[in-house]
Amino acid sequence: MSEVVFETNPAFIGQLVGPNDSYLRELENQFADLQILLRGSSWSVNGEENRIESLRRVLGQLEELIARGDAISRRDVTELAQLSDRSGEGFTPSYISAGEKRIRAKTSGQMSYLKSIDEHTVVFGLGPAGTGKTYLAMAKAVEALMNKRCSRIILTRPAVEAGERLGYLPGTLTEKIDPYLRPLFDALQEMLPAESLTKFLESGVVEVAPLAYMRGRTLNDAFIILDEAQNTTSEQMKMFLTRLGFNSKMIITGDTTQVDLPGGKSGLAAAVKILAKVDDLHVSRLTSKDVVRHELVTRIVNAYEAHDDN
Repeated sequence: MSEVVFETNPAFIGQLVGPNDSYLRELENQFADLQILLRGSSWSVNGEENRIESLRRVLGQLEELIARGDAISRRDVTELAQLSDRSGEGFTPSYISAGEKRIRAKTSGQMSYLKSIDEHTVVFGLGPAGTGKTYLAMAKAVEALMNKRCSRIILTRPAVEAGERLGYLPGTLTEKIDPYLRPLFDALQEMLPAESLTKFLESGVVEVAPLAYMRGRTLNDAFIILDEAQNTTSEQMKMFLTRLGFNSKMIITGDTTQVDLPGGKSGLAAAVKILAKVDDLHVSRLTSKDVVRHELVTRIVNAYEAHDDN
């Protein structure tokens, strides 16, 4: 047991302690084995040295977020403290410069996912809703395009949803397909200025299309994302994977527990098994711990997982 005194940036204290000292209380909760006393910007901490060092790292990481202009939350405090406790080292938050938006991985699972995208040509991102598997992949695609690491982005998904079939929907083919592709457009609109997005779509630099439109093509110098891949058949998945061309990267995202295909046989689940030992291909698994939507979403996912296990 020892006592350590260290300083943090006085300009950041208000943001570090949070509204009504709520972040400070969360730090005290996460580091309950330490005695923490804050006077001004000076921290006096009693406890085991390794735990004090973990607290110090967490505060440093929070200061880094503040210095970058990010508004931190109580969840940031909790996640950084828990990650530091599990790894023994903490982690340095990873940022993606996606057009006008700077996006940050907020969990260890998301950090690993982004690392796998950097290191592999083909990545399967598996996990429940709200884990950021598609959004982060799209952010990496926009970043790659802006940094000229690819010449185009191709976003696709199968036109299968919750028992509906295209033939029964009103309108032209384009109007029928639009609802299936709308989530991809929504994410793009968050990352790119409207004028740039329109220009990219018109010139084909960014292409958003149903999976069937990929057949017969070879996709070179592209960042390619297949979303909702649990709704592909094995034949569709093989067709898509074999579209890979030179200097391209493929990200396949989906949730194997949410299959809407008739018969429930998912090409995504099959591909993960078949390709498990293929070099330069990685399977990144996100869990309910990586959900970054409303906290209730995490509880919903956990409840369904518990029910499925019984």
